[in-house]
Formats: sequence, structure tokens, C-alpha cells
Amino acid sequence: MTEDLGTGLWVAELEELFLRVGGRFSRVEPRRRMRDYVRGLLGPVGRKNGWQLAESAGHATPDGLQRLLAGTRWDPEEIRDDLQAYVAERLGRPDGVLIIDGTGFLKKGTTSAGVQRQYSGTAGRTENCQIGVFAASASTKGRALVDRELYLPKFWTGDADRCRAAKIPEDRTFATKGELARRLVLRALASDLPIAWVAADCAYGQEWGFRRMLEEAGVGYVLAVPKSQQVKSPAGIWRIDQLISEAPHDAWQRLSAGDGTRAHASTTGLPRSCRSSTSSTAMSAPTAGGYWPAAASRGQTRLPTTWPTRPPAPRLPSWFASPAHAGRSRSGM
Repeated sequence: MTEDLGTGLWVAELEELFLRVGGRFSRVEPRRRMRDYVRGLLGPVGRKNGWQLAESAGHATPDGLQRLLAGTRWDPEEIRDDLQAYVAERLGRPDGVLIIDGTGFLKKGTTSAGVQRQYSGTAGRTENCQIGVFAASASTKGRALVDRELYLPKFWTGDADRCRAAKIPEDRTFATKGELARRLVLRALASDLPIAWVAADCAYGQEWGFRRMLEEAGVGYVLAVPKSQQVKSPAGIWRIDQLISEAPHDAWQRLSAGDGTRAHASTTGLPRSCRSSTSSTAMSAPTAGGYWPAAASRGQTRLPTTWPTRPPAPRLPSWFASPAHAGRSRSGM
């Protein structure tokens, strides 16, 4: 949660969450270690490794926390369900947005599950890292991470011995990041979380199956796509940048990301698809599949686009400015 809470209220809320999930641990020792571990992760600990987390909790060694993570029997999926119910109660709003995004975790070794040299958006380059796909719930009341999936490359899922050494379940098979994102969305829709919109960047927006799943679920969405994305129109199959360039002038309406932005006022309620440090104007044109907003910036050759909804869903909440806003909501937690 992101509200600027006083220390006493913040501690009280954390204790409430501890009580909610405490029953998932059968004995008092792992329950206490769980509390110490979470407090350490949230506290001003320089490096979140076993030794420093143990020292912050007053433990002589990290053995207890390591047993909690490696040997104690508890089900993270049940705790995930408890967390989603808690977030729905505290932060849920009818116009809530579920944000899907991937994050990389840099690693030096080769034994952590899923680690290999791969592109990390966190680093902005190819690095030795793990990749996780995450879901966050956001509303005017605040935002919180609510689910996660670890991406396992084929380099891992094709090596049974390697997976066994990393304690990866034997039934775990390869899944693309888009498939992991679909799992996250379907679980969230089946939970108590009120979700009117789903937002994601082009890593997920360009996947037809991901968009189709949201359409079939009747959920509005704001998804970035690359300018090379192909779409169907009455004239055939077009690249989205070509379709936008051929749209007649009177098909466009100027949009605004909110007060104080450089774009003009809008009557559509649709968001700008991106922001730029240069002067920019955002516009949208209706298509057979809903609306395609595009942002054109002076000196900018790349054409970012978004596909907000098909079929048209309820108007986006006024506080939700853009997919970039959604990304900041997830990364700012």
C-alpha cells in the first residue's frame, strides 16, 4: 500500500495481515520467523540476504530464516489468496486496474531457479538474471502486488536434473511470459479483487491470445503494442502504423493525460499512450476493434500505440492516466 500512514497505523495493518496468514503455518516458530522475514524485507536493511535479515531480526544466525524458505511446510498459493482478499477489502474499488509487468533480478551465480543470460527490463540490457511476471492491483485507495509467476526458460525446463537440484516441481513445464500473464489475470478475476481494467506493456499486448482472453472475460484493457503490430480492417490486414497513417484527419480526436500535460482536452475519456520529453500531441481514432490512440512527438521516429478495449468497456477511471502511469504504479511499490 502506498498511503503515507503513521507508524502506529502501519504497524497495526501489518499485524492484521500477519494474523490473517498466520494460520497457514502449523507451528509458532515458523509463524514468528515469517513475521521477522517480512519485517526485514520491508525495513531499512541494506542488503536483503539471509545474514542481514537475520541480524535485523535479532537472530544469531540465518539458519531459522533459511529453514522457513527451504524446509518449512507452507503453501504460498494459500497466502497469495489471503493477500488478494486483504487487498480487495482495503484497496478495492469498482474501477480497479490490474497491472501486468515483468521484472528482472540480477544474479551472479547459475543455480537460482530460472537464472540465465536474458534481457532484463530492470537493467535495460541482457544480463545474468531471473525474470518474474507480476500482477498488481491499483485504485484510488492505493496499490499492492497481488501475484507472481517465475519465468523458466527452455534451458531450464529441458534439464530435469537441473530443475530437481533447484527444487522445481517435476510437473512444471515451459510457459511463455504471455502464458504466465494469462494465468495471473485468470486467477485475479477468480479472486475477490474488483477488476474493471487490465493494463500491460507491449510484451503482453502484442499477443493475440492475451487480448482475446480479456475480450472473452469482458474486461476492459489498455495494452501497448509495437508499431509493427498487424490488425484486421475492412481493407485487409495492416500494420498498425500504416493503419494510423491512413486514417482521415476528421477521424482523430485530441486526448489529454490530465491537467498540466501538453496534449489537448479530450471528450473520449481514453488515455494517452505514452509520454515524451519533447512536445507531443496524443490523438485517437475509432476502428472496428474499438479505439487506437497514438502519440506523435516531434523528433520521435518510434510510434507507440495502445489498444484500449474491444469491445468498448466502461470508461477508464479518471485517475488512470496511461500505460506508463500503470508501470509507475507497479514499480513504485
